[in-house]
Amino acid sequence: MSSPAAAPRTTRLTGRAAVLAVVICAIALSLAYPVREYITQRKQIDALVAQQQVMLNQVKNLQQQQARLNNPAYIEQLARQELDMCFPRTTCYIVTGGQTPAGASAGPAKAGPAPWYDKLWQSVQQADANPKSSTK
Repeated sequence: MSSPAAAPRTTRLTGRAAVLAVVICAIALSLAYPVREYITQRKQIDALVAQQQVMLNQVKNLQQQQARLNNPAYIEQLARQELDMCFPRTTCYIVTGGQTPAGASAGPAKAGPAPWYDKLWQSVQQADANPKSSTK
């Protein structure tokens, strides 16, 4: 026969277990905000590192361009190609019309390249047409 003392014991929440649960919840809540901030800051740091790499590549390209622009031969080449300039006391010729080379397409014939001041004026007009929104 079974006695009433041998009945199955029910689990009850003791005072110690309740305090332990409250302490664990308090620790979890106190750590949630710093962990979230840490993750946010790590993402921000990663984005800044990627941006820094892009900027370093831009600086490297600009330094190469500066080195090219410090070369007088490159400046002369640019002046001849882009601005159709030539040295003083030299005769420059612009060929208009004539036969097209064998590999070139037979498009509409131009009267020749535009003079340097036309190219300069066109670039000024393009700059006016596309103002940057950096001024506030």
